[in-house]
Amino acid sequence: MEINVFKLCSGLKVLGYLMILLVAAIVAVSYHAVVIVTCGPQLLRGGAHSVLAFAIIMIFHFLLIMLLWSYFTVVSKDPGSVPENWRAVLPEEALETGSSLNDRSDCVVATDGLDRRAFCNHCQNGKPPRCHHCSVCQRCVLKMDHHCVWVVNCVGARNYKFFLLFLLSTSFFSLKLYTFTVTTMDTLVLLPGFINFFGKAKNHSSSPGDLAVIFLAFVLNLAFALSLLCFLVMHASLVSSNTTSIEVYEKKGAARWKYDLGRKKNFEQVFGTKKALWFFPLFSKEDVDKIPALHGLDFPIRADLES
Repeated sequence: MEINVFKLCSGLKVLGYLMILLVAAIVAVSYHAVVIVTCGPQLLRGGAHSVLAFAIIMIFHFLLIMLLWSYFTVVSKDPGSVPENWRAVLPEEALETGSSLNDRSDCVVATDGLDRRAFCNHCQNGKPPRCHHCSVCQRCVLKMDHHCVWVVNCVGARNYKFFLLFLLSTSFFSLKLYTFTVTTMDTLVLLPGFINFFGKAKNHSSSPGDLAVIFLAFVLNLAFALSLLCFLVMHASLVSSNTTSIEVYEKKGAARWKYDLGRKKNFEQVFGTKKALWFFPLFSKEDVDKIPALHGLDFPIRADLES
């Protein structure tokens, strides 16, 4: 009896739901350590200590709201599904309708009207450009980047921005990843308490529960901050070149990546053109209507490669 290993990947969904609980637990521990144990008592001291503690708490709550907003948006947002019976536009049809084929013009079309290089045998449906089949979700995902266990969802054309906003706060390319800021901020806020951890434990000057929470929160946030830093650098590079994690391997044999439109346009392909909404998990109606890449079915290519 032959076993389909890929079907077993669907079991990762169960692990994903546990990850949501883990994220909630980490947020709860960090909140208790930063707001209740560390900054809360400082509000009662008065003077500069109270002002600093109040500022930290306000910033922390703002970033926490943005983190949770972005997180639950990427969890609930469909990354993009292929419409039923979708197929590539044929050259003669494009000429009749006056539409652009973009990168489909060099496709070899079979007699049944389907491009065999753009057909999913699992879904028995056509595959738009940059689309890939997810073994965990058991379906094709538009402009699939990867399946993220932490969000119990695929990261694709329609939720990639929300995924980045969940991760990033400030980077060299003026992106925002809120998780990185929150974890880094937590680490810095908790650092003095962590340094005094062993002294307080020895002198019994603080409750064991509070010491344990500070210690746990510091270690968790430090670990996440360091790991997210590497992740941020990688995705900043991917966004700047208009590439997904999967396409990194596909573009190795190409002299020029056909979807690379320049850093500015590449950025707008993910975040939209409205600067006021770049750092929020939202798209303007104008961007949704005018940027085909946000829908995941059609992507502009470099002008020097269209012919």
